[in-house]
Amino acid sequence: MNIFAEGATTPVFLAGFTWASAIMILIGCGLVYLAIAKEYEPVLLLPIGFGCIVANLGMSAYADGSFLKVIYDFGITTELFPLLIFVGIGAMIDFRPLLSQPKLVLLGAAGQFGIFGTLLIAAWIGFDLNEAASIGIIGAIDGPTAIFVTSKLAPHMLGPVSVAAYSYMSLIPIIQPPIMRLLTTPSERAIRMEYMAKPVSRIAVLIFPVLVTILISLVAPAAAPLIATLMLGNLLNESGVVERLSSAAKNEIINISTLFLGLAIGATMTADTFLYSAESGIRWQTLAILALGLVAFVMDTVLGLLFGKVMNWFSGGKINPLIGACGISAFPMAARLSAKTALDEDPDNFILMHAMGSNTAGQLGSVIAGGILLTLASRVIGL
Repeated sequence: MNIFAEGATTPVFLAGFTWASAIMILIGCGLVYLAIAKEYEPVLLLPIGFGCIVANLGMSAYADGSFLKVIYDFGITTELFPLLIFVGIGAMIDFRPLLSQPKLVLLGAAGQFGIFGTLLIAAWIGFDLNEAASIGIIGAIDGPTAIFVTSKLAPHMLGPVSVAAYSYMSLIPIIQPPIMRLLTTPSERAIRMEYMAKPVSRIAVLIFPVLVTILISLVAPAAAPLIATLMLGNLLNESGVVERLSSAAKNEIINISTLFLGLAIGATMTADTFLYSAESGIRWQTLAILALGLVAFVMDTVLGLLFGKVMNWFSGGKINPLIGACGISAFPMAARLSAKTALDEDPDNFILMHAMGSNTAGQLGSVIAGGILLTLASRVIGL
């Protein structure tokens, strides 16, 4: 077998391999290391890291005939993988804590303000509107939503946006606690919130996913695919009559989709699109995306906490501001972290159910925010 192209002295599989390709392979190895050794979102970072490695060995999402291009075209270009993952997420979410405390939806909305603040910052420093929107959505800390929005608005930025979204999700236990301690007092963190478990009827639980799908699809049509798949998964689980489908959504469907999604994302992380190209030189844009993504995450956390403090003031000191920090989409990690921070202050202070209500509201909020960004882009730039 001849491994050389006609008239060439370099093996075909090494054609185009540069020092930047070698660095990207090291980055891929670093992601694999973090996934295995540190357990930072291993379900996503491991396939993303491996996809990055092989992408820089000539098997990228842009290489004709590459198996990763087939996966990318099948699941990312068609937006199928993020939607299938949302079916699984919906099947795992219990909306009862939110339904029993509807006021927590305000914290889910407050947790999205950083998205739009970062959009303005990104646009101000020179990113196009569609690129700025893709960067802002990182703040939702919702990987599938970030991928869905970016694949529509700025597919050339899919790699860094996806890596940022999932990396910051894994770093929630490191990033959020200092912010929570800085913006709240010990007495605020020790506020006890009695959980008066209001019974939620079975009818309400079944009507909720259908009603939300209809309302959000009418208000923000661009978010319809995301909210529809999320609520489909929830309805499968809550109906109680399709256990096999609900189980498949929580396990096989979401696991297989996550594996291929990670590989497809990694397949876009080639040296010339992520790090360096002969035409444009070093891609400082990638570092800017990662930095602005962190800004969006921090802003969402800060604004959520501040709104929690406002609600605490209006309630006469009955609401623990910590539940504002989990008004993002990282379910259920953010809720557990807020509850743990309260327990650290007072071992008998249990706010988990309130935090779960805020966190599920944040999941809905991130989908709506993604729909607003898509609608904004379509009206401004005619997408």
